[in-house]
Amino acid sequence: MSKFRQIILIMTDTQRWDMLGCYAQTGLQTPNLDRLASEGMRFERAYNCQPVCGPARSAMFTGLFPHSNGSWANSIALSSNVKTIGQRMLEAGFTTCFIGKWHLDGSDYFGLGRAPDGWDAAYWYDMRNYLEELNETDRRKSRRVETMNLGSLSADFTFGHRCSNRAIDFLTEHASEDFFLVLSCDEPHHPYLCPEPFSKMYRDFRFPKSRNVWDRLESKPDHQKVWAGTRLTEDKDRLEINMPFYFGCNSFIDSEIGRVLEAIDRLTPECMVIYTSDHGDMLESHSLTNKGPFMYDEVTRIPFIIRWPGKVSHGITNSHLVSHIDIVPTILDAAGLPQPNWLEGISLLPTLEDPSKCIHDVVFMEFGRYEIDHDPFAGFQPIRSIFDGRWKLVINLLTSDELYDLENDPEEMINLIEFRGSQPERDRLHNRLIEWMNTTRDPFRGYYWERRPWRSDAQPASWAHTGMTRQRENDADEPRQLDYATGVQMDRAVRPIH
Repeated sequence: MSKFRQIILIMTDTQRWDMLGCYAQTGLQTPNLDRLASEGMRFERAYNCQPVCGPARSAMFTGLFPHSNGSWANSIALSSNVKTIGQRMLEAGFTTCFIGKWHLDGSDYFGLGRAPDGWDAAYWYDMRNYLEELNETDRRKSRRVETMNLGSLSADFTFGHRCSNRAIDFLTEHASEDFFLVLSCDEPHHPYLCPEPFSKMYRDFRFPKSRNVWDRLESKPDHQKVWAGTRLTEDKDRLEINMPFYFGCNSFIDSEIGRVLEAIDRLTPECMVIYTSDHGDMLESHSLTNKGPFMYDEVTRIPFIIRWPGKVSHGITNSHLVSHIDIVPTILDAAGLPQPNWLEGISLLPTLEDPSKCIHDVVFMEFGRYEIDHDPFAGFQPIRSIFDGRWKLVINLLTSDELYDLENDPEEMINLIEFRGSQPERDRLHNRLIEWMNTTRDPFRGYYWERRPWRSDAQPASWAHTGMTRQRENDADEPRQLDYATGVQMDRAVRPIH
C-alpha cells in the first residue's frame, strides 16, 4: 500500500442516481463512472441531507446537517464556528485543494473567486474565477442554453473541462505527498453546455417515464400542487421527457471525470476516490420538475461510489442506508484522524471493510428554503423527513404530511399518512424524527412538529416544551461553553432548564 494518505472527492450537480448506467439502464451513457463502480463499492441506498445545491454541500463538507451548520438555503453562508473538512485536513498536514463549485460563502451562485480558510489559495478555482477568464460576450454565452444551438462548442470553453485540467495538474504536482482533493463539477446542471459528440447524442432520446409521472397529487401536500401548476392537467400519455442538452451534459461530465480517473490511475493509483452528486431532478415525476421542497427519491436519492484499492473489494453493491452526512467522518477515519464529538454522521469504514455491516437503521433529510435571493421555488417550506429503507415519513410543517411504503410503493404514489394500518410505523418514525431534531439542536424544533393532525397521542402544547437546554458540544480547540445559570463550565450539554 502507498505510504501517502491521499483522498479525492468528486461530485457532480443535479445528477440523479438513475442517470448512471451502473444504477439503471435508461439509455444514458456513463462508461467512466460505471467503471469506477466496477472497481469499488456502489451504494444502492444513498441519500443527501437536503435536495438543494448549497445545503447539500454544507452537510457534505462539514459533517453537520444544514440546520446545524447554518447554511440551510442557497446564499446563506456557513456559521462562523463551523469547520469544513478542508480546515480539518489542512490542520492535520494535508495539502488541500478545492476545484469547482463551492456555493457555501453566502455569495451568489458563482462564489467570491477566492479560497476560504482550509483550502490552498494557489489551487482554488471556483465559478467566479472561470467567468473572470471570459470576456463579457462569452460570459453571457456561458449562461445560456441557447448557446448550444449556435454551433459547435469546444470542450475548452466549458467549466467542467477547465476544472478537470486543474485537477490533473494538481495530481501531477502532488502525487508524492498527503493530499485531499475536491473536484466539484457544476455539470450536468443548467445551462447544460457540452461539446460534440455529447451535444448531439440524445437529440432523439426520450428518458423512460416512471409510473409516477401520472401522479396528479390528489393526496399530496398543497405546496407540491402549487409547484406543479398546470402540469397537473397535462396529458401525461403525450408527455415526452426530451432534454438532449441535459442528458448530453451528463455524458460529457462523465468523460471529464474519466480524464481525471485516468490521471489518478497513472499517478496515485492507491488513493481513495469518493464520488457522488448533490441531488437529482424530478424530471416530471409527480408532475414536478427541478428540485425543491419534496423528499421523493428522484431528488433525495443520489449516486454514491467509493473506490479504494486494497481496502475495498471490486464490484460490490452495498444495499445499506448511507447518507451524505457520513462523508466527513469517513474521510477523517480513512486519514487516521480523530472524529469531533459533535459530528452528526458515522464513518463508513466498517461497511467498506465488511459490506454486511449496517451503519444506519434510518437516514434523515430536511428542507428550509430553496434560496433567499429568489422568491419563487415555494419560499419557506420547513420539512423534516426520516427513512428506514422501507417507510418514509415526511413532515411538511406548513402544509400536510406524507408517509410512503417504498417496499410496496417504490414510486411513492400512495400517501398513507392517515391510513390506520400504518399507524405503528408512522408513529415510530415520528418519535425518532423528533428525537433527532432535539439531539441535533435543530433551531426550528418545537411542539408544532409533534402536534400533527394525525397524532392523537401528542403531548399538549407548552411553552417549556421538553424542558431541556441543549448547548453545543465543543470542538477540540474550543473552550467548554459556560452554563447560563452559573457562569461556570457546563458539565452536560443537554440538561434540564434550571
